[in-house]
Amino acid sequence: MGQTIWSRGLVLSMLAVLLLVGSAATANAQVTVGGHVGFVIPWVTHAGGQTTTIADRFQIGFPIGVTFKGQGRLALDLEMVPSIAGSPQTVTLTVDPGVVWSLSHGVGIGMRMAFDVNSSQFGFIPLVNKGWDFKAPKGIFKRFFVEADFPFKFNRPAGGPNTNPFTFATHFGLGF
Repeated sequence: MGQTIWSRGLVLSMLAVLLLVGSAATANAQVTVGGHVGFVIPWVTHAGGQTTTIADRFQIGFPIGVTFKGQGRLALDLEMVPSIAGSPQTVTLTVDPGVVWSLSHGVGIGMRMAFDVNSSQFGFIPLVNKGWDFKAPKGIFKRFFVEADFPFKFNRPAGGPNTNPFTFATHFGLGF
C-alpha cells in the first residue's frame, strides 16, 4: 500500500511539473505571424565580366513574404519574388527564405538564400532594411519599409559559361 501511495504521488507530481513547464513554455514562446508585399528594382548587375543597369534592361519584382517572429530580435522570413524583365521579355520566380535580425530604431540586417525556379542560379542575399510604423490604429498594413538587397548568385548552366551575377537592388514594401 505504501508503494501505491508513493507511485500515485510521483505520477501526480510529474503531471503538475509538466503542466507548469508546458504553460511556462507557451507563455514565453509566443510567435507572431506577419508578412509583407512590395516591389523590388535591381539597379545594377555585374555578371560575366559585364555591368548592366536598369537603363539597359528594365526589371521589376513583386516580393510576397510571410514572417514568423518570436520574443527576441530574430525573425524567419519566407519570401517569393515573381519578376518580369524586358528585352528579351522573361518572367522568373525566386524563392528566398531567410532570417532578419532587428537592431534598433527600425533597422534590421539579414541574410536570405536565393533559389531561382527552373534555372541554374542559386545564391544568397545580404540585406539591410529600415522600417517606419504607421500611426493610424486601423488598417491591414502596419509598417512601411525600404530595403537594400545585395544578391550574389552562382550561375552554372550546363554547357554555358559561369556568370555569377552580383546585383544591387532596392525593395520597397508594406508590412502587416
